[in-house]
Amino acid sequence: MTLKMLPALAFAFSVAASTAPAQAQVTRTKNNPESPIASTATVPPGTTLHFISGTTPSPLDPAKPEELGDTRAQTLSVLTKIKAQLEAMGLGMGDVVKMTVFLVGVPEKEGKMDSAAMNEVFRTFFGTAEQPNSPTRSTIQVAALGRPTMYVEIEAIAAK
Repeated sequence: MTLKMLPALAFAFSVAASTAPAQAQVTRTKNNPESPIASTATVPPGTTLHFISGTTPSPLDPAKPEELGDTRAQTLSVLTKIKAQLEAMGLGMGDVVKMTVFLVGVPEKEGKMDSAAMNEVFRTFFGTAEQPNSPTRSTIQVAALGRPTMYVEIEAIAAK
């Protein structure tokens, strides 16, 4: 190859790069359009997956570490922490493709999980006008989590 060929080679590479297909996007489907939960999420090849470990709530008052609030307050704390973790990695809640929610039964629900309170907060993070993407999700009632007053733990998988 001669030096005279370099401009032509550079031009060929720039044309190839500009005509390369755009990276495929994650696709999601919903059985119910009103739901904040996707029925399916398909992640295309070449996408990087990011796994967020089970995240638990922070105390309402750091001076009182066992006071974590009710299911609503704990869900808000956990989702806010997950959002911050994602943002620190250059991602957002719209990049989440799968969540697993672990809920403990609460006394005011006769030992059953307060899924209505969790879903109320969940709907403020997913399937909104500002953030329309919804993840697939499983919600499981468990006997207990790490502390007696802990009712919520959530893990997530994001893709970009």
